[in-house]
Amino acid sequence: MTAASPPGNAGGFRWTYVFGALGGMLFGYDTGIIAGAILFIRQDLNLSPLAEGLVVSSLLLGALVGAAASGYLSDRLGRRRLLLLAGAVFTVGALGAALSPDANVLMGFRLLLGLAVGVASVMVPLYLAEMAPTRIRGALTSLNQLMIAVGIFIAYLTAFLLSGAGAWRVMLGLAAVPSLLMLAGMWFQDESPRWLVVHGHDDEARAVLARTRTPDEVEHEIAEMHRAEEADRMSLGELLRARWLRRNLVFAGVLAVFQQLIGINTIVYYAPTILKAAGFGNSAAIFNSVGLGMLSIIMTVVAARVVDRVGRKPLLLWGLVGMVASMAVLGVVFFSAALDTIAGKAIAVVCLAIFKAAFSLSWGPMLGVVLPELLPLRARGTVMGGAIFLNWGTNFLVSLLFPVLLVAGAGAVFEIFAGAGVLAFVLTAWLFRETTGRSLEELELAQRAAG
Repeated sequence: MTAASPPGNAGGFRWTYVFGALGGMLFGYDTGIIAGAILFIRQDLNLSPLAEGLVVSSLLLGALVGAAASGYLSDRLGRRRLLLLAGAVFTVGALGAALSPDANVLMGFRLLLGLAVGVASVMVPLYLAEMAPTRIRGALTSLNQLMIAVGIFIAYLTAFLLSGAGAWRVMLGLAAVPSLLMLAGMWFQDESPRWLVVHGHDDEARAVLARTRTPDEVEHEIAEMHRAEEADRMSLGELLRARWLRRNLVFAGVLAVFQQLIGINTIVYYAPTILKAAGFGNSAAIFNSVGLGMLSIIMTVVAARVVDRVGRKPLLLWGLVGMVASMAVLGVVFFSAALDTIAGKAIAVVCLAIFKAAFSLSWGPMLGVVLPELLPLRARGTVMGGAIFLNWGTNFLVSLLFPVLLVAGAGAVFEIFAGAGVLAFVLTAWLFRETTGRSLEELELAQRAAG
């Protein structure tokens, strides 16, 4: 068993969630810092619109590979070991990007960073979900999105503070600090008890669970894990073709794809660019992005506090209402001449704020919360890797094309995002069955029984 707090020390065990979620912070910082840095990289390296899109989206290509491989690797190496490996890659990638002499080298290290980001995007919510007690699983799994929001906020704030000097290399290199902290912290944490049970380490799993559960709860969870594992005694291919799982697999894909099609990462990566198009200067655009980052943190905290009481489905649906409305209005503002007025600029900022708030309350944290709940224990790592692969693939396409589409007409792009949100609402209302309040194993067995 890995070194950790002594059994029964739930206070010390909380550090498991903190260090586990640090991967989310690195994810947020490395994806968010490019929003401010690209304003200066573009000038320093003389980037064309296509080259700019490649610098931003090269990280996403790496994330595609990292996400696709992470499920397979985690099922064999373990969740904790893979997070340690991701921390090491984060460190190398951040330092290499900061020292890049030209755009091609920068793209290469951004690609390497993407591998770690892809792994973190799968492993952090999976690790947190498998470690968390049922009664607060939604809140603890939401830590992933909270730390992503914190990472993005720190990235925006860092970009603002360094914008006067145009120090984009320092902006990129500072990501090495939290990655080293993650490496040090995760070294002393436990492996997921569910991974331990699947690999025949029941006693170690009991010791891990005993830190946050009563003895009766420990034995109940171990027994449920074995029941779920026995029910999954078939090949992975047969399991994925099972009729009872189809609905969940389809919704997992919907959740992963539409989280990006509604336009969130155009806001994360290009908020300063959008605000510049609305008439703000470089520093003012980045400063407004800092405010958006703080708003995201606040709303993610709210989501973590209410998700286990309100439920997943209401948050998903009401969040879409806010996002669709804000994107639709933003499109109208960009279509009209309103951006030439103070009122038009204010409306653009308000629309971005409403979108960020609605996303941070709903589709941001819910991706990591809901995906582990939809999937059986045997296939959880592999299918989550596939779903996040779809998520990053959609992210890549949207982020690569957005600078070019922005030149062609921002208003039309925002209306397309609004339309995607309407379709996401219909599919969520139709496909998703509420998952709040039951253990991962109870959900799996109930879904099997329901067919």
